[in-house]
Amino acid sequence: MMSEIIAKAKFPTPVDHDAVARDWAQRGYGCHLFVDPPGQRWLGFVHDTNELVMVTDGLLEVSVNGQTAVLEPGDEIFIPRHGIHDVINRSDGVTRWLYGYD
Repeated sequence: MMSEIIAKAKFPTPVDHDAVARDWAQRGYGCHLFVDPPGQRWLGFVHDTNELVMVTDGLLEVSVNGQTAVLEPGDEIFIPRHGIHDVINRSDGVTRWLYGYD
């Protein structure tokens, strides 16, 4: 269920990249920035590690194992290892998001 893997408004906006990086490091995750142009689609990804994703600007549609949610700035999602996932920029502009693997 998506509500079990999404933390809405986990961090206050504007999102502080350094604060997220510190939080994730304590949880055993890296923290990197990704910038997607409007309409960018990443489909059918699977990793051998767990992943966290946090939107900093824009709107990001994330599907995990066939369940979909739209994330806003400050929202965090946990993508379990081997989870099939898609990430789509749903903004009219650039979407910035942080990601990290454990």
